[in-house]
Amino acid sequence: MGGPPSAAQRRVMEEADPETGRLRGTEAQLAGLVKRGLAFRHPRPPHDHFLTPAGQRIREEGADAPAAVSQSASGGVFAARAGGEEERGASSGPARLREVRGAWQGLLEMRRMTNRDGATDRPCAWERSHLVRAAALALEAAGHQPESGETPGYRVRATPQPEAVAVYAPDEESLRACAATLEGAGWQPGVCTEPRTRVRYLLASPRRV
Repeated sequence: MGGPPSAAQRRVMEEADPETGRLRGTEAQLAGLVKRGLAFRHPRPPHDHFLTPAGQRIREEGADAPAAVSQSASGGVFAARAGGEEERGASSGPARLREVRGAWQGLLEMRRMTNRDGATDRPCAWERSHLVRAAALALEAAGHQPESGETPGYRVRATPQPEAVAVYAPDEESLRACAATLEGAGWQPGVCTEPRTRVRYLLASPRRV
């Protein structure tokens, strides 16, 4: 992913449709925003460009845009917290809540624009290609806390299965709560047990229908 958007690209973002995030600009400007993970090209004709959750968030934050780009650099759409040691030193408090809320709303808009039937109750193609980030965002947006340092919380991890993530939680109640959240967000979670350690976890896949 590249650096912060140029002044011209920022103007294009600011002039995006307030409801849909639809963009108008030159091919170079739009391609640059796609490269930075701030826009995506609709797969169906007329192949319009729309803001991603990161682009929506930057447009809303205005002057804080360069910092927001940096925070969303891992993956280009949103730096969702999967839980673990890497979360140390990350932003928190009201600023983080705004980021998460904006990213989730942007993701719902992406679902609406890219799912063939316009459905927002099941994951879209981007989520299927970024499983860990998508599941983590759904959990954090619902108020679940990721594991961070000595603080217990959820952890989302990739699995050998092509369309599934593993979700760990500190206790059975938290595990059930994560399952309910993911199911409500359009995922299919099931409780599994690791044969060697007997640790229980969720195996979750994005629902297709």
